[in-house]
Amino acid sequence: METQSINKIILEIRAGAGGDEASLFAYDLAQMYQRYAMLRGWGFAVLDASESGARGYKTLVVEMKGQGIYDSMKQESGVHRVQRVPATERSGRVHTSTASVAVLPIVEAKAVQLKEGDLEVTFSRAGGPGGQNVNKVESAVRIVHKPTGIMVSCREERTQHANREKAMEILRAKLFEIQREQAVGSVGDIRKAQIGTADRSEKIRTYNFPDDRITDHRIGKKWSNIERILGGNMDPIMKAFNLPTSGK
Repeated sequence: METQSINKIILEIRAGAGGDEASLFAYDLAQMYQRYAMLRGWGFAVLDASESGARGYKTLVVEMKGQGIYDSMKQESGVHRVQRVPATERSGRVHTSTASVAVLPIVEAKAVQLKEGDLEVTFSRAGGPGGQNVNKVESAVRIVHKPTGIMVSCREERTQHANREKAMEILRAKLFEIQREQAVGSVGDIRKAQIGTADRSEKIRTYNFPDDRITDHRIGKKWSNIERILGGNMDPIMKAFNLPTSGK
């Protein structure tokens, strides 16, 4: 399948090394992508989230839609590293934390063959905001693909059926990547091929707050004004990769 035809993706962000600060950084990355999506006129819908503290994510799974979105976003896959002084750090010491990003193309159902016997499907209460219906009905869905051990979940839709469809969409996206990347690793380990172990040493980009500098280690480019870029102005990064920009 040509990447130019892929206009829907799954964006998965996970906090890595660094404890609470890593969760806060995962939140910052999610906000950056959401705000940039707004500038580009892309859709951005949360499918599943595991929160940490008042303003952080352990994991976040999002569906994004837009013309040529996979080509524009695929370079974001990898480990992102942040160096900054946490708000709770009294001595002013700079902490290093990481968050991993995976960008997976959403494909048509016929592109990935799934057998019902290979799926373990469980339901639970979604919890969190959404009204009494969300909390009382077992609408959240978790699917385990037994041959590979891949587990996906969705809890943000209001009905069990809708959550199951979205979870299947995520699963197909992950299995499609496995099919495309067979040469780089074992089946069922596509995230490791994309993001490594999420250790501090395995990074594609560093966000250095004390020096107000973002460095992409793959292309050797650097940018200043971290706050503006994390605020959604990703055009300088897109230009460096020779990709379309928001034009704003």
